[in-house]
Amino acid sequence: MRLTERIIRRLPKTDIHCHLDGCLRPRTVLELADAQGVRLPTRKLPALTRLLKAGPRTRSLGDYLRIFDITLSVMQEREALYRVAFELAEDAAAENVRHLEVRYSPILHRKRRLGWEDIVDSVIAGLRDGGRAHRMTTGVIICGIRSMDPKTSLRLAELAVAYKGKGVLAFDLAGQEKDYPAKAHRAAFQLVLKSNINSTVHAGEAFGPASIGQALHYCGAHRIGHGTRLREDKDLMRYVNDHRIPLEVCLSSNVQTRTVRSVKDHPFGFYLGQGLRVTLNTDSRLISDTSVSKEILLAARAFKLSPYEVKRIIIMGFKSAFLPYAEKARMLRNVSLEIDRIFMDEFPEDYDRGVTSL
Repeated sequence: MRLTERIIRRLPKTDIHCHLDGCLRPRTVLELADAQGVRLPTRKLPALTRLLKAGPRTRSLGDYLRIFDITLSVMQEREALYRVAFELAEDAAAENVRHLEVRYSPILHRKRRLGWEDIVDSVIAGLRDGGRAHRMTTGVIICGIRSMDPKTSLRLAELAVAYKGKGVLAFDLAGQEKDYPAKAHRAAFQLVLKSNINSTVHAGEAFGPASIGQALHYCGAHRIGHGTRLREDKDLMRYVNDHRIPLEVCLSSNVQTRTVRSVKDHPFGFYLGQGLRVTLNTDSRLISDTSVSKEILLAARAFKLSPYEVKRIIIMGFKSAFLPYAEKARMLRNVSLEIDRIFMDEFPEDYDRGVTSL
């Protein structure tokens, strides 16, 4: 029994930690730059593609984040935001992602004085239209930025509240983690929580488990973005496990930001074995040069996962989605049956022997 990327691409999946400004097609970056008169480091597509992908040159989260300067330079117009969102939905659907949650910070798209509504409406519309075309549910997560004035996070939280039920699913805090504690942005999260809106926080990626503790106990996060260093605090890990708080794991980007040395060194396998609710996500499809299928394949090979364990991980992704319970329950039933049918098709001998727990 051998899982391949072809088989994994057939499986229904989620991507719940996915940054809009890290998921452009390289050709789209070039075309948008031409249309907008934006200067790029190079006009040659192969060279530009290399610049837009993290690799050995990225030595930290800061290095990784600097690549976003290029993509953001062409994402300052409504039409560009719509196109990028629509194409992201198309790319996710091509590998059978059924539920896609896309996060970004509108404050980063105002260099040409776009209005808040123009920015949010364009992204929601692009995802909605792309999702409808491919029978995929989509939603937006609005991000505050750690390194910015907490008053900016509060303004962005107000924006999330204004778009509650209109395409925005949650509020997040992203950006450089070290030296920018989540607790400084408590006011934004208090507003979000009082408004009965979901929240997630990037934590435990470039800083230790204390950052995760702040995300949970100061900000009331319902999910944790990355959570790579949770293992260092066993008591906090038990709390996360007992309360079924999902971890939005992104293997490739954690290697590229030097959070871990290699995929095999990642604590994902340990978390899975301990029963934590772990999900696999892309983070940034372009910059990390990945897809959900590739992330699952990386995990399957590094941690010797069985098809049953792959199914568990996929199901945890759907369970962790910021969707209404009834909609989520229906989706879970259908997805579980679909995964079983695919595995029965791909591994008929194992089912013939009575292995029905795949």
